[in-house]
Amino acid sequence: MEYLFPLLGYCIGAIPFGLVFSKLVGTDVRQAGSRNIGATNVSRVLGKKLGFLTLVCDCLKGFLPMYLVASLLPESGSREGIVLLTGIAAVIGHMFPVYLGFKGGKGVATGLGVFLYLSLPAILISLVVFAGAVALTGFVSAGSLLASALIPVWLWLVGSSPATIGAAAFIGLLIWLKHHENISRLIRGEEKSWRKK
Repeated sequence: MEYLFPLLGYCIGAIPFGLVFSKLVGTDVRQAGSRNIGATNVSRVLGKKLGFLTLVCDCLKGFLPMYLVASLLPESGSREGIVLLTGIAAVIGHMFPVYLGFKGGKGVATGLGVFLYLSLPAILISLVVFAGAVALTGFVSAGSLLASALIPVWLWLVGSSPATIGAAAFIGLLIWLKHHENISRLIRGEEKSWRKK
């Protein structure tokens, strides 16, 4: 029965809040900007308020399922693994939502929620890294890539378990794979800057 929790995590992670909010204001965020349903594109297309709301909701998709599972499951040898799998499933749900034909976002905000559950100190360091990278380069994707790549290092430094570090590394890998187009544009010098022209 406990192995159904990752399925719950996936179903929650698959809720496309960015698309829901865009539909509520009479548009489809998939038809504008980068055509992504994540917070960055929502902010570009619909404004910072809806972008921030999308960020918060997508972040909660990663945090709340893990918190719920950890609260419901008794202490056992499998508890940590089930909680981690639930978080990973939430990120996969955001990236490949069954509700949208498996075409979703890039997992950064939902991954942030997972990392927030895993370790507040580690995520605070990563947020500093993210903000610094975006400020220096002007690219949100650069900040996301750098922060997701380094989160396992911060988790190791704060004494997290090998399973936790492994789960974070796997999510980071998924985020990098989902950003393959951004990486190509960064290499070619064609990535869109967050800075206004």
